[in-house]
Amino acid sequence: MANINISQGSFSKSPLDIVEQVVELNDWLFDRRNEKEIVVQVPGTWCDYSLYFAWNDEIDAMLFTCAFDMRVADDQKQRLYKLLALVNERMWLGHFGLWSQDGLPMFRYALPFRGARGPTTGQMENLVETAIIDCERFYPAFQYVIWGGKEAEDAITAAMIDIVAKETFGIDQGDVS
Repeated sequence: MANINISQGSFSKSPLDIVEQVVELNDWLFDRRNEKEIVVQVPGTWCDYSLYFAWNDEIDAMLFTCAFDMRVADDQKQRLYKLLALVNERMWLGHFGLWSQDGLPMFRYALPFRGARGPTTGQMENLVETAIIDCERFYPAFQYVIWGGKEAEDAITAAMIDIVAKETFGIDQGDVS
């Protein structure tokens, strides 16, 4: 069996150093609160997203969230929970949830790194890219429920139609009269 040389050059002392490198390369605003947490602001098409990364030494894992810039009122939560179930059925990685304390919808993902020294730059780029793509993809559905008062099934259908039109025909919402 041939020996394979594996470069460990993409690992650093603190796993969040890799996150900070990705953030700095993209010129995003961030706050490195300590060695275990970093908060990042990323502009999106629909809104600005708040990314949160937290490292847990005890379980060698990183928690990642990407929160929308919208709040859910108590009287809207039941419709939103239905939407979360419908959206999460369409997810490959991660899931959407609602931070009940502040009523913030968010994408969530946890990455275990047991046996590794932390994430690579590519893993962090993929994670952030996946989160932003999925947040952009489903933002209209959240907007339809929260601001439009639509039912979850109608919101997910309308959001999926918008995405198909954009991908298939290159139609932007501003182009439709």
